[in-house]
Amino acid sequence: MDQANAVRETEQLNWENLEAYLKNALPDLTGKMEVAQFHGGHANLTYLLKFGDQERVLRRPPFGKIAPGAHSMKREFRVLSQLYQHFPPAPRAYLLCEDTEIIGAPFIIMERCHGVVIRKKLPEEFTNIPNVEERIANAMIRAQADLHTIKITGELEKLGRPDGFLTRQLEGWEKRWNLSKTTENKNMDWIRDALAQNMPTPQTASIIHNDLKLDNCQFQPNDPDKVTAIFDWDMATLGDPLADFGVTLSYWIDPVTAKYKNLPVMLVGDYPPKEFLKERYQDYTGFSLDAIKWYESFSFWKLAIIAQQLYKRYVDGATKDPRMAFFGKIAEVMAERGRMDV
Repeated sequence: MDQANAVRETEQLNWENLEAYLKNALPDLTGKMEVAQFHGGHANLTYLLKFGDQERVLRRPPFGKIAPGAHSMKREFRVLSQLYQHFPPAPRAYLLCEDTEIIGAPFIIMERCHGVVIRKKLPEEFTNIPNVEERIANAMIRAQADLHTIKITGELEKLGRPDGFLTRQLEGWEKRWNLSKTTENKNMDWIRDALAQNMPTPQTASIIHNDLKLDNCQFQPNDPDKVTAIFDWDMATLGDPLADFGVTLSYWIDPVTAKYKNLPVMLVGDYPPKEFLKERYQDYTGFSLDAIKWYESFSFWKLAIIAQQLYKRYVDGATKDPRMAFFGKIAEVMAERGRMDV
């Protein structure tokens, strides 16, 4: 289940400041504030706030130097303050605070969602359910297809600039790579050039999550057929839906990356191959997947950069989370994997 635990000692905030601020900004929150932390993520920090029988979730960027455009609380608030009305799995955001004097960084306050999050092994709630892994995979792709086929009208049109999306993505992520790299990597340079030379034309523009993977999805106990909440919207925007789907594929079980020893495995179990995900996605959206290899390569390249950003924070001493020590190796593996698909 989505249990919160004690706050890590190195990730404590100014709780007195926060409590006073929230009770003024959100008068419905009464009683003494209690705090816990969700430990599953690797970047943004997520806390559970309790005020009597009221629960809210606080999200803020990680400590240390932040790459330009990364971990945007303003973007996440802009999306989640609107999207919940059109897409039920999107939690509602109630408040954006950009005053860094409160807890040291911008933050958002959002809805608390209850359910089951699948990280590596299948939770006990889903054992002994027929075809459970296939049903879980189908539910994730169904939810993503629903997101990508929302009609973009009204306030949703303000969530991004789809024209020139892929070009800006390549340029922006290349800048992040140059800021975060701790050693040269010829695979990363080779992929960047190959992607620029073979850029596809987007079929449409959609609302995209940009980090949609299974452990950002929440289910209800004993119900593997429906995603009831999706988290981590700080990279969401309007753009090419296949770029979003490519991210999902890059996180999925891969027989190539599985061969690397000591590489953290996202999932353990009898999950269907990527081809199943592609078939379901194409069935649900009607989009062509002729250029999907480009999007997969782009996503592995981007995932390598994200891993490298986390690793550099560890190298620079911005975090002492021991999990980050291995992210330099993850970046190397993702770069090798990405070169295979261009």
